[in-house]
Amino acid sequence: MQRRQFMHSLTAASVAAMFAGPQQLFAQTSARRSPDVIFVPTPDQVVDLMLRMAEVSARDVVYDLGSGDGRIPITAAQRYGARGVGIDINPTRIEEARANARNARVEDKVRFIEGDLFEAKIAGATVVTLYLLNTLNAKLRPKLLKELRPGTRVVSHAFHMGDWKPERTDVVNGSEVFLWKVPGNAANNANNANNANKAGKR
Repeated sequence: MQRRQFMHSLTAASVAAMFAGPQQLFAQTSARRSPDVIFVPTPDQVVDLMLRMAEVSARDVVYDLGSGDGRIPITAAQRYGARGVGIDINPTRIEEARANARNARVEDKVRFIEGDLFEAKIAGATVVTLYLLNTLNAKLRPKLLKELRPGTRVVSHAFHMGDWKPERTDVVNGSEVFLWKVPGNAANNANNANNANKAGKR
């Protein structure tokens, strides 16, 4: 696999955002609600494929939205030297992920934050990983296109993004993985995605 030619260099702001306190990673504090999906761990082979497809390197900041036990950011830190942020609304999963990071000795590279992924500030990401649902991906899509920088890679296990066609699809052990890159005209695409979501609710 060819390494991608264009790489985002991490700015001081990106690193600062990653290690900011929870109040700085979220636009506002809301009452805790139930998780959108039940926790189903991503198989290790799928984690490996997701990170390879995104061509993760030590220069990346990987945000895992709905991070569960933290295996994706932890693997990115262990294998590629990347930094990572995991966001999950379930406090039990957050404590588990933090314990796993301690055991893996990557606490200096990853953070796990309890919060709503739809409210999290994600502009510091160079890679975003997902294992949600088609409906949740569709709801999240306008936020991804609005907040992420052009060229940011988005990787989803099993679930697509509606009419936003992936740049690459691969399969491992029967599980599909999809890769997108945020385009240069992301703001317009975000508006179109919002309009599409609204139309679908009528």
